[in-house]
Amino acid sequence: MRSLLSCLALTLSLPLLGAAPAQAAAPDDPQLAPAARAPRELGGWDEARALLATRSTDLRATATGVDRAEGRWRQALSTLFPNARLTAVLGYDLLNPDLPVLGAAAAAAAPGGGKPTTPTGVAAATLTQKVVDFGAWRGLDAAEAGKAGAEAELAAARRRITQGLSRALVATVAAERVAQLNRLSLQQALDRAALTKRVTELGAGTQLDLVRVRQDVSLARAALLGGDQQLWQTREALGLALGLDEEVGVREGFSLDGLLVELRRSCAPLGKDDPRAEVRASEASLEAARAARSQARSGYLPTLDLTTTLAAVTTTPAPGEFASWNIAAVLNVPLWEGGLRDGLIHERTAAERQAEVGVEAARRSTALEATHARRQLATAEAVLAAVREARDLAREQDHLTQRSFEIGKATSLDLIVSAAALRAAELTVALREFEWVQAGLDAYLSTAECQP
Repeated sequence: MRSLLSCLALTLSLPLLGAAPAQAAAPDDPQLAPAARAPRELGGWDEARALLATRSTDLRATATGVDRAEGRWRQALSTLFPNARLTAVLGYDLLNPDLPVLGAAAAAAAPGGGKPTTPTGVAAATLTQKVVDFGAWRGLDAAEAGKAGAEAELAAARRRITQGLSRALVATVAAERVAQLNRLSLQQALDRAALTKRVTELGAGTQLDLVRVRQDVSLARAALLGGDQQLWQTREALGLALGLDEEVGVREGFSLDGLLVELRRSCAPLGKDDPRAEVRASEASLEAARAARSQARSGYLPTLDLTTTLAAVTTTPAPGEFASWNIAAVLNVPLWEGGLRDGLIHERTAAERQAEVGVEAARRSTALEATHARRQLATAEAVLAAVREARDLAREQDHLTQRSFEIGKATSLDLIVSAAALRAAELTVALREFEWVQAGLDAYLSTAECQP
């Protein structure tokens, strides 16, 4: 894979993908002027990635999921810690204003002999600690699995977002290149039109020849306009991928080499037997479902709590006295809940089966994606070699056709056909080169994991 990325970097450094094509003459047609620049332009991958980290809604939403999972884990953990509560009551008997609210019981609750006041104030501090609660422990296990799953989802989201950003960048650079080639094609069409006009003026051409070359110029203009529209759309897609509501382009001289370097630095390839983040997330969901089912089953088991309460009452003389301090062991034995527990177990068992299916589906899809990416890379490389050969032949054919037309051995139709074939071949090669680059990136990312 390193050798693959090195080859990609070498290809991206070629003038075909970076420098603007040289034109035969100074542009005298308004449409030969370069396409308008985007309001915001990127100079490299680091700039794009920094912008993505602060603006991507998908990344922020997934990161929020991790925070929620941590909150649920903390809630589950809190049930195993001591629970302290302070209760204060101030009461007044409207029918018997001279008597404490608690009556004789309140008077008896003052061991020091003080008389409870009216209104009567009672404060109680209670501390409860779970001693035996299997459901609470299984709930904590489910929350821990959920947190692990959320972290795996975040890792999967980073990989997907990185891949999406790389595709948007490659598409934008490709659209910039196509826009350059369309202008070169228009310039060549204008040059052929000028050549045909000179040949016709010398008596070696006909009016039909002039019509044909004018038609070729019109087709070249149409292709240029369509290419510019595609360029604007790819810029908008890049802006959307970065979390912006405006076009984002690339600066002149932008190279995708930085993307390849960054991928090697921040997206490390997985080991042979290491599952991808999507698989780990589905496995964590399965573990959480199993723990949740066990938690529901634990509802049939008794629980044991220790609780202690310290109570005080307001008395005369002020301020008051401690009335009691007790400690108790509380055993809760569930008997019948109207079938609620059985329904909960049934539901969570079904959720566990769904999670098992999700694990199997995730393993299949990730394995198939990696296989497809490798096959796509091999196919793209073979197709690129073929279209390059076809482009070279189209160049030679166009050159020979122009020479033959100049000496009267070829018609204007031959000239137009060869020019159209060359124009299509040049565009095909440019697009196939970027498809090969993207296939290499996809093949790398299909078995890699990106760090923050």
